[in-house]
Amino acid sequence: MASMTKALCVALIAAVLVASAAPAAEAALGCGQVISYLTPCLPFVTNRGPPGNCCGGVKSLYGAARTTPDRQSVCTCLKSLASSYSGINLNKAAGLPKQCGVNIPYKISPSTDCAKVR
Repeated sequence: MASMTKALCVALIAAVLVASAAPAAEAALGCGQVISYLTPCLPFVTNRGPPGNCCGGVKSLYGAARTTPDRQSVCTCLKSLASSYSGINLNKAAGLPKQCGVNIPYKISPSTDCAKVR
């Protein structure tokens, strides 16, 4: 019995060491970068102008968000921006990916659960 307990402790310690040595998955894209990609879209989503160069920013952002943490970070930022800026037409914001030929796996909305984005 003592040898089984000892083996279990050794396995547990080994698992903790392996888990602590693995690099944490961190999002490389911050909200500042998301904003810089999407700044050309601001006139369009606030009903002040045409899309202009917006699709270039949408496509570049989509290409930069390669990992799940990146996509979740972008989603969280978009969600925050959609709820914090007054005057944003949420229907236009939600329609931008499709309008620009980009397929994202979530809706741009203040109610989106970004933890489910993969």
